[in-house]
Amino acid sequence: MMNIQGIMKQAQMMQKKMEEEQAKLAQEEVEGSSGGGMVKVTLNGKFEMKKLSLDNSLVDPQDVEVLEDLIVAAYNDAKNKVDAKMQDSMNALSGGLNLGGLKLPF
Repeated sequence: MMNIQGIMKQAQMMQKKMEEEQAKLAQEEVEGSSGGGMVKVTLNGKFEMKKLSLDNSLVDPQDVEVLEDLIVAAYNDAKNKVDAKMQDSMNALSGGLNLGGLKLPF
């Protein structure tokens, strides 16, 4: 059985690794798309939109609603990919430990 100091040291090391991983993920960019690639959104690991790309054929002043829907869908696609990367990263870091639905600070 480990002593309290050993457990605390391990927890501090894990916290440092998590902070490092968080900083690394914040710098990565992920692209989401919709409309068969006609709308593309690039997000960083902080869910900030860095780029939006629209196919010229979508720009129709008479049909703005479709374009709005496609932008939202592309953003959500990119967000889901960032979420998946974060989850994969945390699973690798925790050795697959189930942290009981613990919400991490990012």
